[in-house]
Amino acid sequence: MDGIIVPDMPFEEKQEMEEPARAHNVSVISMVSPTSEARIKSIAEDAEGFIYVVSSMGVTGVRSEIKTDLDSIIKNIREVTDVPCAIGFGISTPEQAGNMASKSDGAIVGSAIVRIVAEHGTEAAPYLYDYVKSMKEAVLSI
Repeated sequence: MDGIIVPDMPFEEKQEMEEPARAHNVSVISMVSPTSEARIKSIAEDAEGFIYVVSSMGVTGVRSEIKTDLDSIIKNIREVTDVPCAIGFGISTPEQAGNMASKSDGAIVGSAIVRIVAEHGTEAAPYLYDYVKSMKEAVLSI
């Protein structure tokens, strides 16, 4: 394991996890959300591993459209750090993955993969392979 993400952990409490994580050479991944506006630069300056940029507010899952001004968020991050940032939360199609990767250093997909496993169970491997391959191709084609 290289890193850990604790989605509901406030930035101000991140330090509590850093010492035990570092003892095991694990990065505590910082998250920047659309509501982080005033704190984006502070969060980015402290980041390690990569920065998880939350694409939109609400619960995780598939989104048909992402309307957040991600370009501004990424610009604010890039002003203070070169730590890679990847956009996630609601990304489920190759087109969305390519679009998010064109703005950042990558796209994060979770719920769509969980949905494939839930649908196909122990037979999910070929479906996962095809899905991940299509997402990777979209990201690499930018």
